[in-house]
Amino acid sequence: MFDQMKLSAWTSGIRSKFNLPLRVELWNGAHVDLSSDQPRVKIRVPNPGGLRYLLAPSLGNLGEAYVEGALEIEGRAADMIQVGSALAETTGKPARTSRVASAAMRLVSPHTREKDAEAIRYHYDVSNEFYSLFLDPAMVYSCAYFENGDEDLATAQQKKIDHILTKIGVQPGQALLDIGCGWGALVIRAAAKFGARCVGVTLSERQCELARKRVAEAGLQDRIEIRLQDYRDVDGQFDRITSVGMFEHVGVDHLPEYFGRINKLLAPGGVVMNHGITTTDVEQRNSPHGSGEFIDKYVFPHGELAHLSTVIRTMQEGGLEVRDVENLRRHYARTCAQWTENFENNADRIRATCDPKTFRIWHVYLAGCAYGFAHDWISLYQIVCGKAGDTPDLMPWSRKYMYR
Repeated sequence: MFDQMKLSAWTSGIRSKFNLPLRVELWNGAHVDLSSDQPRVKIRVPNPGGLRYLLAPSLGNLGEAYVEGALEIEGRAADMIQVGSALAETTGKPARTSRVASAAMRLVSPHTREKDAEAIRYHYDVSNEFYSLFLDPAMVYSCAYFENGDEDLATAQQKKIDHILTKIGVQPGQALLDIGCGWGALVIRAAAKFGARCVGVTLSERQCELARKRVAEAGLQDRIEIRLQDYRDVDGQFDRITSVGMFEHVGVDHLPEYFGRINKLLAPGGVVMNHGITTTDVEQRNSPHGSGEFIDKYVFPHGELAHLSTVIRTMQEGGLEVRDVENLRRHYARTCAQWTENFENNADRIRATCDPKTFRIWHVYLAGCAYGFAHDWISLYQIVCGKAGDTPDLMPWSRKYMYR
């Protein structure tokens, strides 16, 4: 009875501030609507213990409750995230993890080769079939590039790869290293269209296996080598280096070392592109309302987002000169929204590839990312660099070459 009295006071307070298309259904069959509109999200509380997640809501708490089965939530993922964000705003708690807490988390979860490899396997080795059911046919798992805004996902992903390879001026016969090559889409395109000789490295066994198969199917074994290898163990010199959606796994404190390693691998006069997610919080705290903690726990163990200013500073510390910066936040919001739509349209097939908990994690994660990019919690930058101290004669006069 006391719990239901607290719930009644909670719902009254929310109704006075918000008009949420939410229905809360209790274990005893009672329900309450938080709007006169038709509910788009339903939260079922199977027992009194589940009320604690509702009475102190955050995206982290609600996400955990959904994933662990403490609350049963129905609705489109985008609606679930919007409702969850509105509920989180009612708590009046700080929006982001404190700077001290963020630093402490880095201390208790230091980056080692073993932990980095384990985190990559956790995230990427769900199964290749799992990813194929919401990504484009080339299985590009990074921000697409909607040049005109009306492209389908497959077209936008190919345009993204071409945009990157054009930005860094790949020429026939040049050696290209792709750090975190995924399922091989970029190196296949670089070899087939631009004539590059490519090495792609990944720590995911399943990615490596499929990428090698795709290279063979394309008849490009003489131009592409896919390695199951840590980027820190790569040797040699490369004319062009790409890192797409990988540096988020490195750790903020290790960025100077990371960019220093890239600089060592980059041939004189070479060009590198880093394409990665950043936080928009200058103190590099986790995303608002507990969403960052949810991702740390369930999606990207040991993942860390740096602010753009930190990225540029650590690039310079690593011996690289920033030459071009492009913000693709709008593009990633759309990419994640399309992934979410694909995920929900293929929900039954995806459920057959994974356990129910994994399904629920990804159901809210993809939509949560779309929301985060749309609301400027996180962003995405493509940064083109060369070796610091290179002659300016190697630099283009303008950006026209990128759009030919």
